[in-house]
Amino acid sequence: MEHLSDELLLESYHKANELNLSPDFVSLIKEEIYRRGLIHKIKFSS
Repeated sequence: MEHLSDELLLESYHKANELNLSPDFVSLIKEEIYRRGLIHKIKFSS
């Protein structure tokens, strides 16, 4: 995931949630978002 741009990473997170993909997969994306300090850029649906 380190090769993805920040924008693509965020888009991937939103799409994975939209498609109800595996929670483990979504968690991996979210961990990378935290690592990059982008957590403030995602919108939580809950």
